[in-house]
Amino acid sequence: MTLNFRAGLNKEHKFHGRHRFLLAGILCLLAVCFLVAQDKKPQHDKKPQQEKKAEPEKPTGNKKTRVDLLHADRGQADKLARPDVQVLIGSVKLRHDSMYMYCDSALIYEKTNSFEAFSNVRMEQGDTLFIYGDYLFYDGMTQIAQLRENVKMINRNTTLLTDSLNYDRLYNLGYYFDGGTLMDEENVLTSDWGEYSPATKLSVFNHDVKLVNPRFVLTSDTLKYSTNTKIATILGPSNIVSDQNHIYSERGIYNTVSGQAELLDRSVLTNEGKKLTGDSLFYDRKAGYGEAFDNVQMNDTVNKNMLTGDYCYYDELKQNALATKRAVAVDYSRGDSLFMHADTLLMNSYNLDTDSLFREMRAFHKVRMYSTDLQGVCDSLVFNTKDSCLTMYRDPIIWNEGQQLLGEEVKVYMNDSTIDWAHIINQALTVEQKDSIHFNQISGKEIKAYFAEGEARKIDVIGNVLVVYYPQEQDSTMIGMNTSETSLLNMYLKDRKMQKMVMSPKSNGTLYPMDQIPPDKMKLPTFSWFDYVRPLNKEDIFNWRGKKAGEALRKTERKVISGPKREIINMK
Repeated sequence: MTLNFRAGLNKEHKFHGRHRFLLAGILCLLAVCFLVAQDKKPQHDKKPQQEKKAEPEKPTGNKKTRVDLLHADRGQADKLARPDVQVLIGSVKLRHDSMYMYCDSALIYEKTNSFEAFSNVRMEQGDTLFIYGDYLFYDGMTQIAQLRENVKMINRNTTLLTDSLNYDRLYNLGYYFDGGTLMDEENVLTSDWGEYSPATKLSVFNHDVKLVNPRFVLTSDTLKYSTNTKIATILGPSNIVSDQNHIYSERGIYNTVSGQAELLDRSVLTNEGKKLTGDSLFYDRKAGYGEAFDNVQMNDTVNKNMLTGDYCYYDELKQNALATKRAVAVDYSRGDSLFMHADTLLMNSYNLDTDSLFREMRAFHKVRMYSTDLQGVCDSLVFNTKDSCLTMYRDPIIWNEGQQLLGEEVKVYMNDSTIDWAHIINQALTVEQKDSIHFNQISGKEIKAYFAEGEARKIDVIGNVLVVYYPQEQDSTMIGMNTSETSLLNMYLKDRKMQKMVMSPKSNGTLYPMDQIPPDKMKLPTFSWFDYVRPLNKEDIFNWRGKKAGEALRKTERKVISGPKREIINMK
């Protein structure tokens, strides 16, 4: 069928159309007369009409309209060989509803209401959607366009590139299945399979997904992305890598503009050897901080320490961290890991990017710590890397094997993660349990204990020294009890046993045989044995046990020294 023949048919259709129009007018007049007669009937004769049930909405454009030919330089048809096919050549322009389509040549299949388009294919819908390609097959019944080779879809600021694109006009959805690239102002996304909706600005990507941003690269198995909000929704194993850090997540959202992420399912944030893990994470890339919730673990593989808890905050710019809610600090730098719990654990860094860099860790309230060879309790403590000193405040107590040390304040100085020496200040007391009723005891104003390879080698007791000591035979049998008083005591130990004791000034003391020890001499006035508050294992650090009533250590009050009074002469 040629274009001229079609024009003749149009004239014939106009003639018959006039008669159809006259007949339709007569029918409408009869219908109006019938409705007027119905209105004149009594109201009670009318039956109430049932409400029509709402039908589900169908996608817009579901009308099965014909594909219209608007222009072609020439056309031809072979009624014998291909009776349902029209061949169009040169500047072809077609329309289906609101979609306009252009190409160099086309084949129109009238029976199926479809066509094929070749070379310089272009689809336009309004001024917002443009699709280009080398080949197009369009089905007017299903309204699905299949574009192949050098396909480009442009929707405002979004561009989709692929070699195989199917576009569903009913659902306003384009999808590719043989690799494609989607670009907007912020990001470039590539994947094996993907779909994009110009109406919602939402896209979905599967298999080898890669999002490239000037500040980071996101790789994933499954990803949703909004070109409107620039938010990426993570739906499978994903990695976000930048110069500063690395994020791993299997579920969550990431705002590529603000740099904020909300991540679930044990996501991991890694930064300069520090790894933050939690059931859920919040991360702000621009502000440089992260928050983790529930079963949190922040592991520093460089310094070999770790923070755990149900809430953790980390500032990667200032290198500060906070942990609370079952917070635990773990030092695994040596063979015997040290576990420490407190209500709140805080780590601050100072003098960043200088040679004077140091860190300070603070533990607040109900501090309990445990390792195989060292246990301790106190209300709060501070550890400073500048001098490697750990200071314990308010009723501090530490235990080593059968040895107990306490005072108003305890300072422990470390050397390469092992104890170097300890300083007990004011009301110092050391107690060693021999059996259930006998204890070696030394009290003084201060105690300094020096260690080697984790064992005490020398102990100095300074000021108001009182001693209760049980000498032993070679077979560890106690031979009696010795009581002494002096100003300075130096004790030398080996293999956790007393080798020598030196008192200055020298004290004769008193030695009581085991069967003649006066009961009132067995304990010093300040004797206390707090084994009931001692942590038993690393799980027991969460079980706070305070001292019994009246056993709390009272801090020594320093007397105010007043100088001699003198009159001030007012010289005028």
